[in-house]
Amino acid sequence: MTRFKSIIFDVDSTLSDIEGIDWLAAQRGPEMQAWSAALTERAMSGQIPIEAVYGERMHAIRPDRAEIEALGGIYIDRMAHGARELFADLHAHGIEIVMVSGGLREAITPLAAELGVDLQHVHAVSIYFDTDGSYAGFEESSPMTRQNGKRLLVGSMGLEAPVLAVGDGMTDSEMKSAVDGFAAFTEFTNRPPVVERADFVIENFDQLRALVLT
Repeated sequence: MTRFKSIIFDVDSTLSDIEGIDWLAAQRGPEMQAWSAALTERAMSGQIPIEAVYGERMHAIRPDRAEIEALGGIYIDRMAHGARELFADLHAHGIEIVMVSGGLREAITPLAAELGVDLQHVHAVSIYFDTDGSYAGFEESSPMTRQNGKRLLVGSMGLEAPVLAVGDGMTDSEMKSAVDGFAAFTEFTNRPPVVERADFVIENFDQLRALVLT
């Protein structure tokens, strides 16, 4: 018996213990890393909307293809403890899994493949490269670059109910009105404004398994 039929997962600081864009910023040195991390934290804590910082960070960092490929490996290396086992159990119980992220799709898809998630169920921001692999821009029209983008996307998906959303940031908590339950995931970061809005507080994936697979 399962409590939910569909589960939506955030990626950064949920399925993996990194913030991908901040990791890319770190490749530009400690000053850029600190600047990007500060903007990320302000956005994820709800102090500023994500659209106020997304483009600014990307235009400053300008990651190339090789860095995105490296980031894809980092997502897997730093995957949350128990994620593989949990996803195997969810698949076995016929639960539909969707990944919804403000991160970069081309870096996230290797993690999705590792977890057995169909790539058509991965919603993130695409990044573009020139023929030499240098940065050429990102998908500025993606709803994932806007504060209420996840909520609008999830509301249009038609997922089988009841639906649970899991994430650590304020953009994740925005999904609450479009799903049947929102779980704040706190293993890697605990943001009080997000926890306050949550229906459940999940410290690790063992707790999530106990919540879902009743």
